[in-house]
Amino acid sequence: MKNNSIINFSKHFFLLFAFMGLFAITTDAQRIAYVDINKVLESMPDYRKAQEDLDKTAAKWRQDIAQEYDKIKGMYNKYQAEQVLLSDDMRKQKEDEIMAAEKRVRDMQKDKFGPEGQLFKKRQDLVQPIQERVYSAIDEYAVEKGYDFIFDKSGATGMIYSNARYDKTTDVMAKLGLK
Repeated sequence: MKNNSIINFSKHFFLLFAFMGLFAITTDAQRIAYVDINKVLESMPDYRKAQEDLDKTAAKWRQDIAQEYDKIKGMYNKYQAEQVLLSDDMRKQKEDEIMAAEKRVRDMQKDKFGPEGQLFKKRQDLVQPIQERVYSAIDEYAVEKGYDFIFDKSGATGMIYSNARYDKTTDVMAKLGLK
């Protein structure tokens, strides 16, 4: 009987010790979650409307650019047909006109679709406020639910929330002797 008591005590002690160890580990555990930003955005009616507006605008601009290229093609075909009848100066003038028209269309493309173009700016105006609402909601949710990190599942942005207590940037900078 004494032997059973020791075994029971040992089992309880071991379980208590294991539970305490597990508790100590979980208190330092970081809470991590992910959100599929694309799925959230695509489920928002105002985001879908903004995307439709952007798509319509881009399609219109592509059509305008294609028409301009068609005009240039017509200019070139006409030049090819008349080339033998033109003087050197007239040929040079026609070639310059075609090249200038091509440059105008390339500039038009850059203005509409370039990295700082009108489509980019319009996208910022329409979509950025919606994205900011989503990110604010994620921040609020993370704080309310006690998450330390939230990542974007779609991979578009990576980490979208992090608890400031895990930011060790200044520690690393201090280690490097930086301010």
